[in-house]
Amino acid sequence: QVQLVESGGKLVQAGGSLRLSCAASGHTFTSYAMGWFRQAPGKEREFVATIYWSAGTTYYADNVKGRFTISRDNAKNTVYLQMNSLKPEDTAVYYCAARILIAREYGYWGQGTQVTVSS
Repeated sequence: QVQLVESGGKLVQAGGSLRLSCAASGHTFTSYAMGWFRQAPGKEREFVATIYWSAGTTYYADNVKGRFTISRDNAKNTVYLQMNSLKPEDTAVYYCAARILIAREYGYWGQGTQVTVSS
């Protein structure tokens, strides 16, 4: 059973930095893509970034490109989202997700961690 546990969310001032962690367990993730998504109040969930675990290839949403960095630590089975130059519009619940490479959808989700950026 795949389990994803996010941590690291908190209140931070605009312009600050934060690193989110996603501890993954229950499987070997070399055949997975790991993603970060976020959902702000009253808005749809949106894609933030993804990393292909084995190759390390990364993709980002345009509105975070250059500010956020996704990475993974194979030894710790953990995915990170380093967020720099945070803006109030980055305020959201951030979710970690996992997708088997042959699947079209992310099938596993964490419980989410709240990030609040004050102006």
